[in-house]
Parts: sequence; C-alpha cells; structure tokens
Amino acid sequence: MDSSLSHQDVNEIARAIEAELRALPVRNTETMRAVRRKYTLALKTASPEFMLALARELIHNDQHRWIAFELIRQHPQAFGCIGARELEEFGKGINSWWRVDEFARTLAGPAWLRGQIPDELILEWAHSNDPWWRRAALVSTVALNVRSQGGPGDLVRTLRICQLLADDHDDMVVKGLSWALRELAVHEPEAVEQFLVEFEPVLAGRVKREVRNKMKTGLKNPRRG
Repeated sequence: MDSSLSHQDVNEIARAIEAELRALPVRNTETMRAVRRKYTLALKTASPEFMLALARELIHNDQHRWIAFELIRQHPQAFGCIGARELEEFGKGINSWWRVDEFARTLAGPAWLRGQIPDELILEWAHSNDPWWRRAALVSTVALNVRSQGGPGDLVRTLRICQLLADDHDDMVVKGLSWALRELAVHEPEAVEQFLVEFEPVLAGRVKREVRNKMKTGLKNPRRG
C-alpha cells in the first residue's frame, strides 16, 4: 500500500480491518492493537487525507473508534493535520469514560501539546454543559505532563483547566480532575498541594484523597494492610 491509494480504497480497507478484528479468536486491547499495528505499517506511505478518511469510515462502528484514533496518531503526516475542526468532528459521540479518554489521550491532548490547537478550544470544552466534554478538557492536560509521551510539564495550562472545574462534582469530571492533578504533581508537587489547600472547600473528597496519596506514596489508592 502506498501514496497512490485513492479514496475509493477507503471503504475496502476499512472493511478489511473490521473483518480482521471480528475474526480474532480473542478480542482484547493487545490483539486488536496488533491488527492496528499491521495497518499502520502497511499504510505508512498513504496520504494524510486518506488516513483521515479511513478514520472517519471506521468511526461509523463506534467500537472501532480507538483504532481509528491510533491509526491517525501513528501516522505523523495525518496527525499533523489534526486541528480544532478535526477534533470537533472526531469527538462527536464521546459519551462514556473510555470514549472520552481514547479521544483526549490519543488525539486532543497530544495535538494541544504540539500547538496544533489553541488553548481556547480546551477552555470551551471545560465550560461545556456536557460533562463528557468537561472530562475531555481535563484528560487533555495529561499529555502536557506525561514524560513518557513528551510532556515537559505545564503548570499554567493544567491549573487553568483544573481551577475551572474544581467545584464540579460530576463523578467522571471528579475522576478526570484527580488524574490531571496527579500527573501535574510529578513536576509541580508544591503547586498541586497549594491548589488542594486553596480549593479545599469545594473539591470532592476523592480528588483530595487520591492526589495526596499519590504524592505521599506514589499510588492513588495504596493498600491498607
């Protein structure tokens, strides 16, 4: 497969990927990711336009959404085309924790880290009436702070989102806030502790407990024994 691929091939390749996924004797993240890796290699010279079209086709089957996101993320030219418009398109239908996290961890956060989208887009999500988009804003900060994925640590942008959602007690948003602060604490533990003190009256107990546990023990929920 090479750059001569046309959009007429999109449907055929999408159906081939779906058929291979259905045929797996064991369907889990590891086996499904092996199929994705196969097509990442096979399509490494495909055009960015082709890869985006392929992702759009795969997203029609909601269970393959994460495969579509990873195909884009692992194709540098296609990922480089991701901007606000593409994220709004690919983010339609994120209505569960795993859909949100796939979207924010694989596409939105890394695109934000690389300056492909403006801060204003993430702020817009943080102000959304939809709790799933508010969670997406928080989870997108993770990419700014995870060293293994190139995140150098970003105190200002991370805390700006966390401050906006400090008093949000939707369960999925609370868990997202805890995650965002725990990742930032790796770089800025004193600033995170100051945040916990400042927002103590409005923060959910889970956030205070998990973040402080992480800073003291390295685990958000250390075992008692």
